Amino acid sequence: MTTEILVCVLCRPPELPRDQPRPGRALFEAIENIALRDDLHISIRPVDCMSGCRRHCTVALQAPGKTTYMFGDLPADEESAEQLLVCAALHQASADGFMAREARPERLREGILARLPAPANPR
Repeated sequence: MTTEILVCVLCRPPELPRDQPRPGRALFEAIENIALRDDLHISIRPVDCMSGCRRHCTVALQAPGKTTYMFGDLPADEESAEQLLVCAALHQASADGFMAREARPERLREGILARLPAPANPR
């Protein structure tokens, strides 16, 4: 099951004027550029809002049948992008999507907004 990276492209700190480029968009583009450069086959999807406005930049990792993770407070830079791709690979390699805190890259050990269990199997 392929892990998908969801990135809020509207994320911005409250003090940033609305007409300025959004850090969330910059983070999305950094992830996409590194994935293309390194020929990584991973789904990266821009999302217009993930309701993490107070904890920008907001990113989620999800896959069918796996735990979903949502992170915030990420700097919109290449290091965050690289660590998100590493974390997505860990998520994809995990049978249930669970990633221990100490196994995640440094920036993704903090700033976790949610860890949602996979949906229960319908009866």
